[in-house]
Amino acid sequence: MISTFINPIQALDHEYDVINQAAGTPGGDRFDNEIGIPFTKQTLKDATEFIWQTFKQNNGNGGRNYAGITVVISNLYNGPASYASNNIIFINSNYIQAYQGDVRIEVIGIIYHQATHVWQWTGNGRIPQGLFTGIADYVRLKADYAPKHWAKRGSGSNWDQGFEITAYFLDYCEDLSDGFVGDLNALMKDSYSDDFFVQLLGKSVDQLWNDYKSQ
Repeated sequence: MISTFINPIQALDHEYDVINQAAGTPGGDRFDNEIGIPFTKQTLKDATEFIWQTFKQNNGNGGRNYAGITVVISNLYNGPASYASNNIIFINSNYIQAYQGDVRIEVIGIIYHQATHVWQWTGNGRIPQGLFTGIADYVRLKADYAPKHWAKRGSGSNWDQGFEITAYFLDYCEDLSDGFVGDLNALMKDSYSDDFFVQLLGKSVDQLWNDYKSQ
């Protein structure tokens, strides 16, 4: 069922679908009532176009070759609020049920984060996990969907600590060179090296982190 697109919308030759496997449960019903399938499909389209713009890809050219993305609202697993597997994004309906606040905005942010994982390069699996999640949160940050519970800008002990800690650091690097994150992603198509930071910014990643922390 997951691999079947039901009434997909198309954008730039890609397809987007949403499946609510949790319909009839509190989380699934909250999804239907406060977010909905049509809105989520549109968010997938918007997120994908924003990610391609960030990565400087035209219609995904130069990026990972997927026909589209499917979001599955699921009550079939315990664990994180969401995760991506290839081009399928799973969102935990229990998280939707329990979320305090504007759940629509939260799900938009989740989709921007997880859709980044669908489209970003991983250096053939060599990318540090913290950088992997940091790039996804960087996209969420630049799209203006950073949640209030994030740590403050400048927090953290390591550049590759991940998530918002690394996202803020990447935002600093982006300020040094416009398009840095897109250039970094492109370099990671086939491999990964910390030397990519030297190549793009002229300083080691550790020196850049020290500069960032000393602001």
